[in-house]
Amino acid sequence: MRTYHDEECGVPLHDDAKLFELLTLEGAQAGLSWLTILKRRPGYVKAFKKFNPKAVAAFNDADVERLLENVDIIRHRGKIESTINNAGAVLNLQKNGSSLDELLWSFVDNKPLQRNWTRDPNVPASTPRATLMSKELKKRGFRFVGPTTCYSLMQAAGLVNDHSPQCRRYAEVRPRR
Repeated sequence: MRTYHDEECGVPLHDDAKLFELLTLEGAQAGLSWLTILKRRPGYVKAFKKFNPKAVAAFNDADVERLLENVDIIRHRGKIESTINNAGAVLNLQKNGSSLDELLWSFVDNKPLQRNWTRDPNVPASTPRATLMSKELKKRGFRFVGPTTCYSLMQAAGLVNDHSPQCRRYAEVRPRR
């Protein structure tokens, strides 16, 4: 957890494969702890071909059955099938001249949001922007992308800096003016 927090969480990310990875992991987390997902991350990277959308979109029913037996990932049919589906949705974006990067970052006008939760120490589970993102992703065929999952993705991929001002990472990932 510390390594993830200190090196990745909140760093602005603009690579479709990495964004697809975070989208997958955030969706897999639904109902589980982030620590559970981080422990299985290497298994996910291997099982889902380093999150290459083209490779994952080519998975078939036999691959789903194989993945349901893989103890290195969360063996939940809906989450596995959504990953394969979402890989296809990423490819559709790219085929139409866009990218997952462009779509996600459009919800923050292409610059990270800087939060300051000193007035309200409770970081929300979702925001109106995350709800809009969720609706747009669903409209484009993505699954397992509810508002809470989208907000977690926004935090992880650096679209929003929700680190506490007392945390050293707050300043490290703070958008430059």
